[in-house]
Amino acid sequence: MMSPVLGMSFLALVLSGGAWAFAPIGGGASTHVSITEKAVLQKVTEVCRAIAESEGRDFTPTGNSAEELVQACLGPKATGEVSAAKFKSALNEIYIQNGQVDRDFVNSPAHHFNSEAFALGRRLITDGVASIKANIQKENFLAARETLGRVLHTLQDFYSHSNWVDLGYTEPYANLIRPDLPLENLADVKTPTCSDCANGGFCSNSILPNILNEKKLTSGYMGILSSAKPKGKCSHGGAADLTSSKAPRGGISKDERRSDNVALHTAAVTVATTATLQLLDDIRGAAGDNNYLRFMGVARSSVVVFVIDTTGSMSDDILEAKRVVYEIIDSKKGTQDEPSQYILVPFNDPEFGPLIKTTNPDVMKAEIANLTANGGGDLPEMCLSGLQLALTGAPASSNIYVFTDAIAKDIELKETIVALIRSTKSTVSFFMTGDGDGARRRRRGVESSEATFETYKDLALASGGQAISVTKENLPQATDVIIDSSTSALVIVLQRARNPGRAETFSFLLDESLNNITIYITGKSLTFTLKNPAGVTQKQNEANGKLGTVQTVGNLYRVRLATDNPTGLWEISMNSNQPYTLKVTGQSTIAFIYNFVETFDGPHPGYALISGRPQAGMPAMLLVSVLGRKGPASVKVADIALVTVSGSEVVGGTLEDMGNGDFLVTVTKVPAGEFVVLLNGTDVVSSTVFQRQSTTQMSVSKVTIKAVVDRSMEPGKPFTLPFTVMTDATGGSYKISARNDRDFKMNIPGSIAVTTGGNATGELTITVPANTPSGTDVTLTIEAVAPGASDSNYAVLRLSVVTKVTDFTPPQCEMVIVSSVDCPANPAACSSNFWQLSANLTDGVNGTGITSLKHRQGVGSLTHTDLKQTVVAAAFNASCCSLTVELVAVDKAMNVGTCRFSIVRNAGPPSIALSLPLFVCLLVSALFTTSLRDLLI
Repeated sequence: MMSPVLGMSFLALVLSGGAWAFAPIGGGASTHVSITEKAVLQKVTEVCRAIAESEGRDFTPTGNSAEELVQACLGPKATGEVSAAKFKSALNEIYIQNGQVDRDFVNSPAHHFNSEAFALGRRLITDGVASIKANIQKENFLAARETLGRVLHTLQDFYSHSNWVDLGYTEPYANLIRPDLPLENLADVKTPTCSDCANGGFCSNSILPNILNEKKLTSGYMGILSSAKPKGKCSHGGAADLTSSKAPRGGISKDERRSDNVALHTAAVTVATTATLQLLDDIRGAAGDNNYLRFMGVARSSVVVFVIDTTGSMSDDILEAKRVVYEIIDSKKGTQDEPSQYILVPFNDPEFGPLIKTTNPDVMKAEIANLTANGGGDLPEMCLSGLQLALTGAPASSNIYVFTDAIAKDIELKETIVALIRSTKSTVSFFMTGDGDGARRRRRGVESSEATFETYKDLALASGGQAISVTKENLPQATDVIIDSSTSALVIVLQRARNPGRAETFSFLLDESLNNITIYITGKSLTFTLKNPAGVTQKQNEANGKLGTVQTVGNLYRVRLATDNPTGLWEISMNSNQPYTLKVTGQSTIAFIYNFVETFDGPHPGYALISGRPQAGMPAMLLVSVLGRKGPASVKVADIALVTVSGSEVVGGTLEDMGNGDFLVTVTKVPAGEFVVLLNGTDVVSSTVFQRQSTTQMSVSKVTIKAVVDRSMEPGKPFTLPFTVMTDATGGSYKISARNDRDFKMNIPGSIAVTTGGNATGELTITVPANTPSGTDVTLTIEAVAPGASDSNYAVLRLSVVTKVTDFTPPQCEMVIVSSVDCPANPAACSSNFWQLSANLTDGVNGTGITSLKHRQGVGSLTHTDLKQTVVAAAFNASCCSLTVELVAVDKAMNVGTCRFSIVRNAGPPSIALSLPLFVCLLVSALFTTSLRDLLI
């Protein structure tokens, strides 16, 4: 899995520069990440501009940072902050998967276009693109992004590892992403392709003249474990390639810039960037502009997720949830605080689901209005099953609210839920309206000894949420928590928990960027005193004090600070011998996102994402991305530390600034028990110090479980997934369990024998029902538990179900006529003159049929005949102020055909213009389009 078109691991990541350890081998300036980042940002900018143009508004980013791009793209809403955290997270997900190809598929020629594996490499790309499109259609954006990262690595490697640019080509090889087109003029296995480099290293002009003259396509052979290669073949080259020492010696890789290949390396980077743009444009065409932006994480940050018990005793709770949803929708419409998505998961006994997901607020209103309370009786419910659906169906870092008055019947899912919480970094809060002492605990006369309301409290604490115990009568007073957090740019300033409780004073920094600051305290029999930097105080029994308002309901204290409170160091003194939690939140665009990472070796060593808990006994490494109000340059990071939530231990990390707001943080000694991430820095805009904290608790483990997803699943077919369990602890029989959120049938080993300090492999099989729709994603959680349950770890994987595609031909487009009055040369007079384009579109003899036809890059009106017809007649009308249009047709197989037409203004005198047919239709781009013959006029 050879290097990025630049010989780089993922942590070159959003990291555009930095320490030598992350620089490309040989000092090249480009990496897989820089290529991907440039193309992704350019394409997102294009889409944002097109949407703004269609809405009649300006698109003028104040800078080129992710923060400023999202601000301009989402438009000038009336109120609310605009957070780029989801966009930055989405980019990181793409970059990380791109880099991990160098770990997960290091010895696979197809993933890197090594060893002339052109057909297999092209198959990886086209299958991957089909999976991406199907997932986007089902709004499974995370699965689509992960696949995109891997596909782009393979696509980009083609231009570095083959002789495409050596042959003089300056444009991408379109056939790589067009499975309907043949791969032509490939050098066969018996054809020599290179001459020997006498010095044994890289040398210029090593490709044989006849290969260049005949335009034969080849790529370098790569041998990590063996030096074997066919006679006369080129090698990839480099110290890790054992074939490079076997004649013909040397290598043709352009991963890094060297003295012998400066021009070729630059050409490979340029063409790989263009190829990346073209693939992204094809995905955009299939997705549509709005869904493409959601796929890229460009959306309002607030998402409303409700998991609601619908048993007979829940009528009042359902009515309150309905009231809250209606208030959120009605009060935040048209602002940046308006949720970008609504999710609802009902549960009962024994049913749970379905997961209802919509961007339409009216649909959410209708769905929650249809909920009715019935059944259940005194039985525990399927609460955790419903929560599992929410965690796997909602975007990462969502706020999820669970309404129930019963304990969980499906307590066996608790560890799976914890794994999903840690993987998604979502926050789960529970509104518990039972008595808290085992309400409805008895099931068929048997008391549940494991499941209690404490289960919900444990899960809330693990996620950074609240477990709010309240009567049904007082529930409406507690749900302000949902209103507070259903907002854009929500950040956590501080979160702590104590069990048992004790007297303790906590300090926290409030900076100038924070708005809507709220403190939440849960617990019983407690008192507290809040003090601002000026020494002004307020106690828990002062409902309306000098610092804000205090609302008390059930076990919840909600303190809303006044808007004129000073910035600086605040204190809150807590006093209770009962368990309690403390959480300080606000609204700000100054935030951070993080992932735990680990190193990997190989020809292109680097860093990879840790799916489960980090390894005990090793330094913990985090990749942290910091967002500022005006991009990364507007913040300065002072320190990043790991902090125990239930204790007082703070362990600082060593920071390595990678540029662009990204930091590699190394913590040598990880705190014992559960910990979170704490960041301190300075907001350059206001010159105030800020503090931010993560919410999801994490801990380390001596157990590691790993698995790699290398393909999609097909409906009706079993899917086998190997996995490996490793341990630094005592060996023995490790219990294995696995669950998936679709309830697909699985066969898994109940246990695996692992030796002390060793590893063992196993495999599980998932059987996908034949009627599973293409684009369905499956979240799989695998857990390994050490003997005596002394330790455990998990892996969370996303798999996609994709129906095998047989139609690879994109829709065809033929222009019929362009007619209009002459468009005047003076642009100021354009609005009173119009032009019209007529075109016919077909999907070929064996096509699946056109399902959508849209226009872009033009402001006007598009009409067309019924899409079910064999030939679809389209007409586009526009004023002379808009001279270009691009028609985009998508068929049922998600093949995209585009054709672009432009007219030119009449530059001559009006009398001549009327007599001359100066309207010219130009084919500007042929990628993912119909054949040139069909488009020429």
